[in-house]
Amino acid sequence: MGSGPPAWPPAVEIAAAVRAGRPSAVDVTGEALARIARIDRSLRAFAEVWEERARARAREVDARVAAGERLPLAGVPIGVKGRHGLRAAGPLIAAGCVPVGATAVPGPGTPWQTWGLGAHGRTVNPWRADRTPGGSSAGSAAAVAAGLVPLATGSDGAGSVRIPAAWCGVIGFKTTNRRPPPEEGSAPAAVDPTGLAAPGVLVRLAADAEAYWQVMAPREGAHPLPSPGRVPPVAVFSADLGFADPDPEPLALARAAAGRLAEAGVVRLLPPSGAPLRLADPAPAWLALRTPGSDLRAAERVRNLNDGLLAGFFARADLLLTPTTPNAAHGHEGPGDRYSTALTWAFNLSGHPAISIPAGVGADGCPVGLQLVAAQGGEPTLLAAARAARAAQSA
Repeated sequence: MGSGPPAWPPAVEIAAAVRAGRPSAVDVTGEALARIARIDRSLRAFAEVWEERARARAREVDARVAAGERLPLAGVPIGVKGRHGLRAAGPLIAAGCVPVGATAVPGPGTPWQTWGLGAHGRTVNPWRADRTPGGSSAGSAAAVAAGLVPLATGSDGAGSVRIPAAWCGVIGFKTTNRRPPPEEGSAPAAVDPTGLAAPGVLVRLAADAEAYWQVMAPREGAHPLPSPGRVPPVAVFSADLGFADPDPEPLALARAAAGRLAEAGVVRLLPPSGAPLRLADPAPAWLALRTPGSDLRAAERVRNLNDGLLAGFFARADLLLTPTTPNAAHGHEGPGDRYSTALTWAFNLSGHPAISIPAGVGADGCPVGLQLVAAQGGEPTLLAAARAARAAQSA
């Protein structure tokens, strides 16, 4: 990826330093804005940079800290997905984060949301400028991978957090989907009426995904993260979920990454045995749910079938591991007839939380990811596994 800005400390460390006044939120925000000014003309990760608003927000954070308010993420600079993403980032801002700009999302008519459109043009992959960063959280992934900000928000309706995370070599965390109520027309405005989309975050450090979840998690029913000394979760690796056709290299790298997790004691990897998980291909159901006027009865049959299969799977295992994508990052001309979402959108249809962690770098010099999926509400299990994976890599 070449030399770039130094890595950010963990978000909680940034916040602790700001609460101590060394440095101030204004100082940290200035550093993020300086990084953007130096790098983003070529990276094009930001559609807008909110310099004056960010500095004003940072002054407010410093004033709140001086008044004795203990903000868990005081002064942490963040990118916000898209020009209209501030509302979704509200809990982060209340916790002391400082939004520095809107990250790039695809332009109008972009097929399969494969790249972003920043203020200076098309968003590029920080590892190779001729490759896509993925989408639709393109700018968020690129900004985090290049060290412009430590954390950026995303949203994931088919893999839009996990795919760019995989292709930019960072962590992408999708939370459990909030399904709309079954009665037609009764879904509140905050819920995606298709039940496919979920909020998420892109970070370089597993600790920052945990910090995000501690702020964003629903207060009722939230469970603490498992302690590091607990028995490792039981995991099963699936190459294709029963329907996908992954390319050899992304599959080999993901399989090797799963093996390293097992060797390090992060997970207890079980063989698929004689009854591997074989889901129904979610593509027709996903497309029907997103196409107005479609007959949704077949989509619901697929959803119900897969829900049952996944319930049975998670009755015997804690984690499902797969390659994040069936293919490596493609060029800016688009994916052709490939569905980069083949291994991710099943869990938008089912609502399960999932995370993509780096799995290695291919022969083309671009990263790929390993996807971890947990039972609904199993975000703590995912985050604990990502944290343990990071610790194992650093050992």
